[in-house]
Amino acid sequence: MKTLRDVQIGETVKVVKLHGEGAVKRRIMDMGITRNVEVYVRKVAPLGDPIEVTVRGYELSIRKADAEMVEVQ
Repeated sequence: MKTLRDVQIGETVKVVKLHGEGAVKRRIMDMGITRNVEVYVRKVAPLGDPIEVTVRGYELSIRKADAEMVEVQ
């Protein structure tokens, strides 16, 4: 299982599934990260947290812990 955290800079991936429950999953979905959407990884901070991605035409910073809950291909 490959997660959003494992994606290299400059790579575009497609979201397969969201893990997590309740408020955490809802927050990820509210940011626009839903099934079948393409996510482009722009930057990763020096210590790996946060990760800057482009989703649905806008830029978003996501924590490493939240990125682990997003399964991609």
